[in-house]
Amino acid sequence: MDLERALRISVAGMSAQSTRLRVVAENLANRDSTGEAPGADPYRRRTVTFSNQLDQAMGVETVSVSRVGTAPGDFPRRYEPGHPAADANGYVKTPNVDGFVEVMDMREAQRSYSANLSVLETTRAMLTRAIEALR
Repeated sequence: MDLERALRISVAGMSAQSTRLRVVAENLANRDSTGEAPGADPYRRRTVTFSNQLDQAMGVETVSVSRVGTAPGDFPRRYEPGHPAADANGYVKTPNVDGFVEVMDMREAQRSYSANLSVLETTRAMLTRAIEALR
C-alpha cells in the first residue's frame, strides 16, 4: 500500500534527523570543553553521515544514519596561561565546534524533521478518511 510506504519513509527520515539533533546538542553542550591535562585534546566535534537503505519488504529506499563520526582538523588554540590544560607556552586547545555551524545544522534538521512529521500526519489523516469512508 502506498500510504504505508509514505509512513515508513517519513518515520525513517524523522529517526535520522532526531539522531542529527542529538549530535548537534552534544556538540553545543561541549563547545567549551577543553582537555584535562596540559596539552590534552579537547572535545572533537561529532558529525552524522546519512545513507540510503533499501527496505526490501516495502520496495522503497529510506534514509538512515550510516555513522556518527568525528570532524577532522586541528583544534583552535587560545592563549590562557593560567588554565589547567595550558601547554608549556600557555596555549589551550579548544574544541573544533563552531556555534554558528551547529545552529544552522540544528535548524536544517528541525525543518527536515517537521517536513517528515507533516507527511506522517497527512498520511495518517488520509488513512483515517479512507477507513471512515468504508464504514
